Amino acid sequence: MKRRTFLETTSLAAMGALLSTPFNSFAQPAAKKRIAMVGTGSRGTGFWGETVQKNFGDLIEFVGLCDLNQGRAEYAKKRIGANCPTFTNFEEMLHKVKPEVVIVTTMDSQHDAQIVKALEMGCDVITEKPMTTDEIKCKAILDAEKKTGRKVVVAFNYRHSPHMTKIKELLANNRVGPITSVDFHWYLNVHHGSDYFRRWHGLEKNSGSLWVHKATHHFDLLNWWVDSDPVEVMAYGALENYGKANPFRGPRCMTCPLKGKCNYYYDITKNKTYMDMYVANEKYDGYVRDQCVFREEIDIWDKMSAQIVYANGIVANYSLTTYNPYEGWRITFNGKNGKIDSWQDIPYQLGKMEQIDQAQRHAMEMTQNKNEVAEGFEEIIVAENFKQGFESVKVPKLKGGHGGGDARMQDYIFRNPSAPDPFKHMAGTRDGAMSLLIGVAARKSIKEKRPVKISELTDINPVAKRPV
Repeated sequence: MKRRTFLETTSLAAMGALLSTPFNSFAQPAAKKRIAMVGTGSRGTGFWGETVQKNFGDLIEFVGLCDLNQGRAEYAKKRIGANCPTFTNFEEMLHKVKPEVVIVTTMDSQHDAQIVKALEMGCDVITEKPMTTDEIKCKAILDAEKKTGRKVVVAFNYRHSPHMTKIKELLANNRVGPITSVDFHWYLNVHHGSDYFRRWHGLEKNSGSLWVHKATHHFDLLNWWVDSDPVEVMAYGALENYGKANPFRGPRCMTCPLKGKCNYYYDITKNKTYMDMYVANEKYDGYVRDQCVFREEIDIWDKMSAQIVYANGIVANYSLTTYNPYEGWRITFNGKNGKIDSWQDIPYQLGKMEQIDQAQRHAMEMTQNKNEVAEGFEEIIVAENFKQGFESVKVPKLKGGHGGGDARMQDYIFRNPSAPDPFKHMAGTRDGAMSLLIGVAARKSIKEKRPVKISELTDINPVAKRPV
């Protein structure tokens, strides 16, 4: 049982903090950890399959792969290089291969059923964000984890990047005094942003909307940075660029007669991976990877704005738009003694790197590169009240993998689980709940035209200082 302990808590007097380290069972294992994965789309097959097998094959063994689409599961097996059976029935896989850990990378709305079943059958779980899509499913996961004694890690990779970590460090060191408000704005370019409307994410029943699927990343960063729980959300949103907003639409990009007049035309035939993974396997489940971004069934918002009130009094102003000429983000932390500003990939602030190919921007971010090479720097500006000038804090800009966050998160999980974690990078179900519930509250706020309290959605008590 000791090998399977999922959470180790160590008191480090030198740091004066209680550090949580999930998955200590990966440290110097007597045998390879038995891993099964459910969901073999691009994120599962690439990041959680191929990359894990390549970098941690000495520590883990894939014993089963599951997907409702049997063709995709077989494709994933070959690409990963795994020597294991494939399944279309999740429970059957758990019974037959008896994994110790299950990786969940399916459609967001399916996460809860698979997480709960895996916990009930004695497995620990790694789940992609968001943990799930609504408050009812969230409670089911929290209850199952408590009942079974097994543990869930939520893959919030952005926390682990050096840029995000340096911001966390400056805030933890109280550089500009107590923070009173935050302005956080995220811009998806027309290439990356439109892709959410091309896929299953365009339906709220599948993704919980981008308030949950995408923004849960950003809400988790906010919660982690300000180190407090959200208590109330007031939100606004609209669907004004995609879906019914356009005067014309087609069956799918690959066969669309209007491709010559559509700026959002996507030629999937130029992507061999997607042709092999998706198009070649449409016959099994009918899923089309290059759907029209203007199809009338789309029911999620493409511009969003929210105010989030935290238990410690901080008010965060957040926005997300999905049809920008460039991709990046800006953030400002307003403190009583000054302010901290930072940004990422704003073209006119990148100097020599200003000529970024926006069509390739997301592919560059997702590239997994263990041999990281710094490519310039990210900048954080610290300005203090009643002092002339400002301090420019520079952090190496790393290629690929969410600014180096992907590789660092996987190293924590699989290879160095007992390494110190003074900034609490690793995330569990409480973190997963508090981030997704902001998105759920935002959805509810828009639909009911009122502020929504987090206490309406969960029995977790929001606290001013997040528990360790």
